[in-house]
Amino acid sequence: MEIPNQSGTGIILFVVGALLFIPGLVWQEGLLTYGILLAAAVVLTVGTYLFGTSGSDRPV
Repeated sequence: MEIPNQSGTGIILFVVGALLFIPGLVWQEGLLTYGILLAAAVVLTVGTYLFGTSGSDRPV
């Protein structure tokens, strides 16, 4: 099974974005925590978009 380049990148960004939410669960305050959560949301969104649009069919 071969994973296309865009799909593979999307999967990696999806996993990284999901893992970046962990500090938000551990640290409950601070500007750094909000910055990490914002970065996690952006990375997760971009990864989901890349993975969802990687096929030749209509995106889900």
